[in-house]
Amino acid sequence: MPLSLLPSFLLYCYVGAITPGPANLCCLSTALRYGRGPALRQWRGLFTGFFTVSMAAVMITYFLGTVLNQYVGLLSWVGAAYLLWMAWHTLRSSSGPEGQAPKAPGFLSGLLVNLTNVKVMIFCLMALASYVLPFTGSFRSLLAVGLFLPFTGPLANLVWLFAGAALQRLFASHRKAADIVCAAALALCAVSLVLPH
Repeated sequence: MPLSLLPSFLLYCYVGAITPGPANLCCLSTALRYGRGPALRQWRGLFTGFFTVSMAAVMITYFLGTVLNQYVGLLSWVGAAYLLWMAWHTLRSSSGPEGQAPKAPGFLSGLLVNLTNVKVMIFCLMALASYVLPFTGSFRSLLAVGLFLPFTGPLANLVWLFAGAALQRLFASHRKAADIVCAAALALCAVSLVLPH
């Protein structure tokens, strides 16, 4: 990638990472409900999932190139279905008996969120296809960018996580409303994945 594209690439990474998506909303929701400790355990899974998806994107981009384009639509529907399941689960968890809190999500739930997160898949594939492949097909270049990408989204997840932890006391008395807002945001993410832009 030419150095002249570096500002554009970094802006792409920032906007793609900080905007609401399944992982950011997951971090916010978990921190609001359970606090910083459980949210950080889940975040470790999110990071691992993001890293795995990023490395898979490097391999796919290197070996399959443009053949992958035909599968992006299918991945969007799978991701949308998963987001709707997460929204339903968020709503359902707040309707449980008062005083009986569900078990806090952990590493595995964070891992599964990002392994099925179409936003992360498309983010990684588009970064590689737009900022690396037009200039070089070198595996080293793809790998270098692929190793950088896991430090974009997961760092933004931490912003959402710490915001949720800071607001936890405020939202403790408004748990149902916070769950409804998080579930609605997840459903909106799902719809935006499958509707034509």
